[in-house]
Amino acid sequence: MRIKILFVFLVISSVCKAQYSFSGYTNPEEGNRAVYLSIVEDYRKMTGVYSEQIIAKTSADATGYFEFKGNMLDTENRIYRIHIDRCSDIQQDVNHFNGYCADSEALLFIAKNTDTLKLPFSFGNQVFCRVESNNPKANAFVKIDSLKNDMRFAYGEFRSEANRKLNNKKWFKTLQYFGEALDEPLAELYIYTYLSDRSSDLHSYYVEDLKKNDYYNNLKTRLEGSYPNAPYTKQYANELNADRYMLAASNGETASNWNILLYSILGFSVLLNLVFLYQFWMRNTSKIEDLKAKLSKQEQVVLEHLLEDKTNKDIAEALFLSVSTVKSHTNNIYKKLNVQSRDDAKSLFIK
Repeated sequence: MRIKILFVFLVISSVCKAQYSFSGYTNPEEGNRAVYLSIVEDYRKMTGVYSEQIIAKTSADATGYFEFKGNMLDTENRIYRIHIDRCSDIQQDVNHFNGYCADSEALLFIAKNTDTLKLPFSFGNQVFCRVESNNPKANAFVKIDSLKNDMRFAYGEFRSEANRKLNNKKWFKTLQYFGEALDEPLAELYIYTYLSDRSSDLHSYYVEDLKKNDYYNNLKTRLEGSYPNAPYTKQYANELNADRYMLAASNGETASNWNILLYSILGFSVLLNLVFLYQFWMRNTSKIEDLKAKLSKQEQVVLEHLLEDKTNKDIAEALFLSVSTVKSHTNNIYKKLNVQSRDDAKSLFIK
């Protein structure tokens, strides 16, 4: 009996341990206390609020405290977001269009199903500035955001085109090296997303860097090693291939090959269509002959007139038969072809 009780206790303990708990505080003075937990499976949607990413919703109590807990998360590290939404339910549909929400506080973090994450108030009752977790990778995004704030300060010290260019070059490499030093591919993706953003001033440096730096292949290898089944890995590989192809195309390296491939595909497609149409015509012709073989010679002649939309009277006059005989032949045709009307019969013989 004791052994059974011990076994049950161990099972319950293991189940309890396999749960996540993400808790923190919002400003209790805020009217709307709705808090959302989202999973980010597209790293191009790390910033913003997207309704399709939300997996749980809760409300903060009078002190501002909230908690998400359960055991439904992935057993491997994934990217999650907690955000406080101050929009009303009516405003959300408008403000969240394309992921934009100006009136929200958000935190990105790395976690898995067994993690505990706490977000206590920081100086001045600021929210989402400090992360306490049993997962050492949890606060990687907070560190990156802190570095990006330093970058923004450096840009603002003296505003000029020359200063901006110097800072672009410096901070591109600083961010890249910082991400690699974190030893977490998901954190590197956060930086890669920022550096490779086509709307960013740093994108031109990314294009040049992609031509000669093996860093991007190494990041792909690290992602495949650490997260072979995560959606980010496949997304990154596809983006990398697409960017490299565009680079090659812009240099004229693949234009002729692309034209050859395009015309080959086009020619092959036309050939396949012709073969398909011929086979369809042959099958249809064979089908029609098989159907007609079920009918007598006289019934076949009547059928030809039916297919020409002639009335029973017209058919009787053309074949020197009585109308009742034509009707009898028509009923026999319907039975042998297993149809109910002239339209049904005609549909069997359309090529």
